Formats: sequence, C-alpha cells, structure tokens
Amino acid sequence: MRLIRLCIFCFSCSIYLSSWAAADENLTLLIYGDSLSASYGIEQEQGWVNLLKIKLLSEKLPVDVVNGSVSGETTTGGLARLPAMLNSYEPELLILELGGNDGLRGLPLELMHENLASMIDLAKANGAEVILTGIQIPPNYGPRYTAPFFDTYATLAEQKSLPLVPFLIEGIPQQPELMQNDGIHPRAEAQLMILDNVWPILEPQLKSLLNRVAK
Repeated sequence: MRLIRLCIFCFSCSIYLSSWAAADENLTLLIYGDSLSASYGIEQEQGWVNLLKIKLLSEKLPVDVVNGSVSGETTTGGLARLPAMLNSYEPELLILELGGNDGLRGLPLELMHENLASMIDLAKANGAEVILTGIQIPPNYGPRYTAPFFDTYATLAEQKSLPLVPFLIEGIPQQPELMQNDGIHPRAEAQLMILDNVWPILEPQLKSLLNRVAK
C-alpha cells in the first residue's frame, strides 16, 4: 500500500515538474546529507528529497530545492565541501543531515560534534538558517557509543538554537520490510515516511522565511 501511495502521489504531482521555472524571488533550500538523502539503492525520483520537491510544487510554495547529498559522506567531507556549496547556491535554508557515516565508522564523537558545529556556523555566516536532523546507528555498536552519538544532535540543536528533526527515519527501522537488505537504508516505500518526519519541522521554517521575504 505504501508503494501504491508513493506512485499515485508522484504521478498526480509530476505534471507540475515540466512547467516549474525557478523565479528570482524563490527561496533556495539546500539538503546537505549522505546516502539517506541521496536516494541510495532506489531511483532518484523515489527519494524523499524529490518527494519534497513535488510537495512544494503541490503546495505552490516558491522554494527551489538543491540536493547536495553524497552517499558515504562523513562530517569531515561535508565540512570540506560546504563553502563551495554555499557560494554556488546561496541557500536561505539548509537541512543538515550528516553524521551517520561517522557513527558507522566509529569515528570520535568530539570530531563529529566539532564538524557539525563548524558547518552550522558556516551556513549561518553565509545567511542561511539551519535545520538539524538526528540519526541513530545500529545498537550493535553498544550503548556507550550509540547513546552519546544520538545525544550529540539534541545537544547541538540546543547550543545553536536550531530546530531539530529528532530522528530522520523514525518509525522505519522497526519495520524490517521497509528497510533494504543492508538494514541501514530505507526502501522506496518508506520515503514518504521520511518526508512526514521532516515536514512538520520544515514547513514553519519555510513559511517564516517566505513571510519575511514578502514584507
């Protein structure tokens, strides 16, 4: 049923895609993440970022979405790439979805925290607001690592006064049929659930920015 819903949603909105033209007054939203946002293992148009583009069109919100996500990206790689991305696209809003690969590689949490904080500061210095998305890693890494790893996102959100999506893929890993065989990446059928996790945090931020621009 989820896949049917996904197909109907994409088909009903796809008519807008060919006629959508970027306008000068459109806001730019940069999605800056890893494989969870880069449609790993599924078709690009099935990923949650593309579904977000379709939703914005259907809601008639003047927002251009740039997907700067790279599969396998760590916070160190993300920090190195970010200045060029900010200069190229000049986003008003950035969704920061990184850290999962740091965790899967068992990298130091202090380094991850420092890199994420630096990316947040860079984005803000370039005039972009930031939404942070939290990630959990599999429990086999042990609670002494997984618990503080997950807590890093809430800590950063509080320190930097950021809106937080607590867990990007909330509700999905508990349903094995929604996960790919690697047990890490959601299937196409779960992508609308990811969007549903993001939208309640994203929508008020977008509307606040659009209201500010309109004044």
